[in-house]
Amino acid sequence: MVEFDPRTPNLARMYDYMLGGVTNYAVDREATDRLAELVPQAVPLARVNRGFQQRAVRHLAASGVRQFLDLGSGLPTQGSVHQVVPDARVVYVDRDPVVAEHATALLRDESRAAFVQADLLDAAGVLERAAAFLDLSRPVGVLLISILHFIPDTDGDTDGDTGGHASGGVRGPHAAVAALREAVAPGSHLVLTHSTSPGRAKPAAGRGTARPPARIRSFFGDFTLVEPGLVHAADWRPDRPRLVGEPSTASYLMAGVGWKTRPRQV
Repeated sequence: MVEFDPRTPNLARMYDYMLGGVTNYAVDREATDRLAELVPQAVPLARVNRGFQQRAVRHLAASGVRQFLDLGSGLPTQGSVHQVVPDARVVYVDRDPVVAEHATALLRDESRAAFVQADLLDAAGVLERAAAFLDLSRPVGVLLISILHFIPDTDGDTDGDTGGHASGGVRGPHAAVAALREAVAPGSHLVLTHSTSPGRAKPAAGRGTARPPARIRSFFGDFTLVEPGLVHAADWRPDRPRLVGEPSTASYLMAGVGWKTRPRQV
């Protein structure tokens, strides 16, 4: 069992608080309130991010997808995948041991949702463990929501590089995502949000990399982007039209859904 330090905030619990959840402690709420004073768009951005995720998941469900792999998931609360699509099977993946402790408890009574503590960069390992709960011969929705910009590029990490996949290791985020794209069945989808920068990739706030849109687009590889393509998160199939003059709180958060097309019948 993980021993929690009550003096140390946790990002996943802070995110839960931003979304109006209760799986957080006073230290998380205090840290979030301080962050909101310094970065007023932080909380609205978190909610835009979750709103996109829910719309995308509903779209996949309407397309017949009933399996989801949520990588870098954080806590499965406040409108997470298994709550949006109750009849789906869902595997949440996060490497944070604090998240693992909370998530395991939260999902204890859920028969259709499970948690795996693993690093998404180990694509083969993640898929091997997910296969105990999901049928990977059938379409799956792979979610990478606001996680890839926390992982910097590494030497030799290319868009189509799946080096090390057979032995269970991959070198960087592009190679890991390429391995996931290769492994999932036709009809599967890749859903992601990612912090952007207008030019070359640059360090993001705290750690990681804010990548330009073209570099974010490369995570989809040869997957077909679902309309409206790679756009600002608030603009991906919004539930309502944006009001005239309404500011976008997510102008630097890109979002998209890619589809692994089924092979043609011959």
